[in-house]
Amino acid sequence: MKLLFIRHADPDYTLDSLTNTGWKEAELLAARLSSDGVKAFYVSPLGRARDTASVTLDRMDREAEILPWLCEFSATIVRDGVETIAWDWLPAEWTRIPEFYDRNLWHTVPVMKKGNVFEEYSKVTGGLDDILGEYGYERDGEIYRAVRANNDTLVFFCHFGVECVMLAHLLGISPMVLWHGFCAAPASVTTLITEERREGAAAFRAVSLGDTSHLYAAGMKPSFSARFCETYGNADERHD
Repeated sequence: MKLLFIRHADPDYTLDSLTNTGWKEAELLAARLSSDGVKAFYVSPLGRARDTASVTLDRMDREAEILPWLCEFSATIVRDGVETIAWDWLPAEWTRIPEFYDRNLWHTVPVMKKGNVFEEYSKVTGGLDDILGEYGYERDGEIYRAVRANNDTLVFFCHFGVECVMLAHLLGISPMVLWHGFCAAPASVTTLITEERREGAAAFRAVSLGDTSHLYAAGMKPSFSARFCETYGNADERHD
């Protein structure tokens, strides 16, 4: 089985849609995806993800199932008296806490535990496992039982935060490490495939992370959204 996690194209957050650049990115993404034999499409209910998906779906004359848990991961915490999304930390702050590096302990940090973070995390991972189960892969501890092994391709149009949650679940990594150490540019494609080296026992492996080769092939640079300033002196790049 192959899973494609696609971050929405360059967003207009005010309108919850796409910028002009984003629509161009979505067109290039559609050209890439239309050559793949996709079994099923899934999409976040948010406008920027649905708009991104719409270009591919129109081109392929397909439909996507809307999944509420594919919306941006919006679990909140209160830190220093201010409510903020759970995964918005400065490196100097979160890296001081060893539990954040542990896939089994990251959510036990008091500030996380007081919020609804693990509850929301479990909604996402549970929803993903339900879909994989429908296609013959049933979660069994840290791997999957391939009760109906197949070469199907599933595509998920979603958002950076929730993409990291799904990758953390499938690859056995703390989501904090992915949220802060991985960047998926707008319209990027992250691809995971199953490996079944022993019959009936499957694990997922990433073969590409945040791939934007379809943009570069058309002479288009990826949008900066999702990144922060490369150096502090770069005043035209996002700092906070």
